[in-house]
Amino acid sequence: MCAVNQDSLIGVLGETDSHQDGSITILKVRDKSIEAWSQFAKRVSGEWDGFGADFSNEGKAIELPESVVPETYREWEVKVFDWQTQCPTLAEPEEHVLQYKSIQLLPTVGCEADAATQYSVDERKIGGENSGLTAFSYQFSGSYVAVWQEKDTLLELEYCLINPQDCESRVRIVQVIQVLNNTEMVLQGIRVFREQWYGPFRNGDQLGGCSIRDSAFASTAPMTASDVTGIWKGSKAVATFGSSNTEIFQELLDEKVQNSVRDGDNSILLPKQLWCSLKQSKEGETLSEVGWLLDFGQAITSSCLFSSTAKPQASCKLQ
Repeated sequence: MCAVNQDSLIGVLGETDSHQDGSITILKVRDKSIEAWSQFAKRVSGEWDGFGADFSNEGKAIELPESVVPETYREWEVKVFDWQTQCPTLAEPEEHVLQYKSIQLLPTVGCEADAATQYSVDERKIGGENSGLTAFSYQFSGSYVAVWQEKDTLLELEYCLINPQDCESRVRIVQVIQVLNNTEMVLQGIRVFREQWYGPFRNGDQLGGCSIRDSAFASTAPMTASDVTGIWKGSKAVATFGSSNTEIFQELLDEKVQNSVRDGDNSILLPKQLWCSLKQSKEGETLSEVGWLLDFGQAITSSCLFSSTAKPQASCKLQ
């Protein structure tokens, strides 16, 4: 007789197949982490179109370069802060590989999707060699956190948050961070992308254009500080990095319900009910956090804790 001791299979599920041959039961074994990545791959893959904008480290929107703004806008003295963007994304369901391109399109007057011209393309690969990735945590929902080593002293900390009420809507918030003397982390700037899912992966061949279910946002009013302040309670998922764990891929795993207290003093307030922060503790650790207020009293947040030597220690998501 064939038997499987589930206590010895940590993180593994056994499923009994409907076919049995005498006393032998055929089992299909599925690793929970593989299942979680497969779900993540399904939800993160596709054509994500929307708008993106750059902000200062104080949350002030930065205008697009004058050289890319249509002459008509310049004549009308219209300030342009937002790029129309594409982010074709493909994750391999069987392997820890994720590839995507952040594409900025030149601004156009009116709805001229067919005439859209790429201004810049930033290609990223998670998995494999020489990607510049130093840490990556993900959740089956499609949310993730990625730490990119851009230069010797420059990091990009990328957060992707999927709206739990609408899986076809997400935001990506990127903190550009300068590391001084391998200890002090200083926020240099912020990039924000508001994106909608428009269909399966086509490598950017199809643009949402006039059908985009969103609009430019950078010059709209930032959220109110009082909406962040208070005691928040929600389920917490955590991924741990450090000297005892050299794996840069980590799944965010559910833990118990946790309370969080926010005073709003260190929060950088952004448009569309978004905020972020970067603060250093007395012990020298640095905590980065981003948040998205979905409704009054309901938010989704993601954070990353760095050691006193600016190395990622833990990533968590609170909902």
